[in-house]
Amino acid sequence: MKIGLLSDTHAYWDPRYEYYFKDCDEIWHAGDMGSPEIADRMAQLSVFRAVYGNCDGAPLRQRFPLYDTFVLEGVTVLMTHIGGYPGKYAPGIASLLEKTQPTLFVSGHSHILKVKYDSVHKLLHINPGAAGHQGFHTVRTLLRFELKSGRIENLEVIELADDVKPL
Repeated sequence: MKIGLLSDTHAYWDPRYEYYFKDCDEIWHAGDMGSPEIADRMAQLSVFRAVYGNCDGAPLRQRFPLYDTFVLEGVTVLMTHIGGYPGKYAPGIASLLEKTQPTLFVSGHSHILKVKYDSVHKLLHINPGAAGHQGFHTVRTLLRFELKSGRIENLEVIELADDVKPL
């Protein structure tokens, strides 16, 4: 199963999302979508899962959860917006990880792309960075990867340079 992952679009739509996610079975957004229109457009591309972020208003908070836990292809996933990372989790996250025991923990918020294994909780942590323009980041990023028989494989980092015309 091929997954497209992004975060922190902050109401910005880049037509290249469609190009890079066209073959994905699911698209996940780790919060701060910024507008219901972003969610609607993503949902037109593929099965869409998302959590709301600290900058998302009531319409998105009513539609999406703060935490989402699910199992796909034998991989247990926990996704939230503000999660921190291994060794420096946000308050309450370590206990949530112990309770849910995910194989994959996805968070956003930092605008910093990070993929790190947590040997304490025995999980892979992924933060896709930021796909929108709002924030301090200098490179906008998306991720693609596959879930297969309990494994996370073929992780791709996609950089969206602003000097490249949208496809």
